[in-house]
Amino acid sequence: QGQLVESGGGLVQAGGSLRLSCAASGNVRVHNGIAWFRQPFGKEREGVATISTADGRTHYADSVKGRFTISRDSAANTVYLQMNGLNPEDTAMYYCAAPAIVIPMSLPANKALSANPDIYKYWGQGTQVTVSS
Repeated sequence: QGQLVESGGGLVQAGGSLRLSCAASGNVRVHNGIAWFRQPFGKEREGVATISTADGRTHYADSVKGRFTISRDSAANTVYLQMNGLNPEDTAMYYCAAPAIVIPMSLPANKALSANPDIYKYWGQGTQVTVSS
């Protein structure tokens, strides 16, 4: 089995920054690809950013492009989400998710950013991000 543990959430003022971490263990290897999703209270879960296997191709939701950056430390088996220029619309529970096998480099953005259980098998418990205005 595999496990994902998110950390780094908190309360921040608009315009501020946070860095989320997703530590993987067990048979989950971040080099195979990881995605970040978020779910605002009462709304559906949405894809935020993904990083694929191999060359680490990234995809971002339009709402976070230019503000968020996903990266990974394969040696530490950890993925990060650097979030800058936060605004109240970014308030949500943030989750990381790992595939059953890999996120291929060729996977289109719309599929990589979808919470498709055929792609993502492992999910963390989430970390809350709250942005005050």
